[in-house]
Amino acid sequence: MSGLVLKLGPKERVLINGAVIENGERRSRLSIVTPNANILRLKDAIHPEEANTPVRRVCYIAQLVLSGDAEPDDAKLQILRGVEQLSQVLTDIDSREQLTNATNAVLDGRFYFALKSLRALLPREDRLFAASKAS
Repeated sequence: MSGLVLKLGPKERVLINGAVIENGERRSRLSIVTPNANILRLKDAIHPEEANTPVRRVCYIAQLVLSGDAEPDDAKLQILRGVEQLSQVLTDIDSREQLTNATNAVLDGRFYFALKSLRALLPREDRLFAASKAS
């Protein structure tokens, strides 16, 4: 994960390689220079009961790798299957780009970047569900 810069707000927590780190009273930046470090912002974490939509379920699997609760090799296939299923529904150019980015990141073992790409799809998924309920 060479070159990753985390910008943390006051008292924000982040999980780095299984250790919870809490920022101090001021905003700060952390530069992560260790390749393949597992990083998860706890404010962005999806709780198990919140993994109730297709995109959230795939995000949750990536998150489990970052938290150390799933083996990368086992999760890789699940994420790629989930991305393939999402690509059948999310066919617009922006969604395709995010799905391609997530796929490439997973294939390279960069689960943080896969999660970041997948999270970008959450607002679109929310809008689609809202539109289907309004119909």
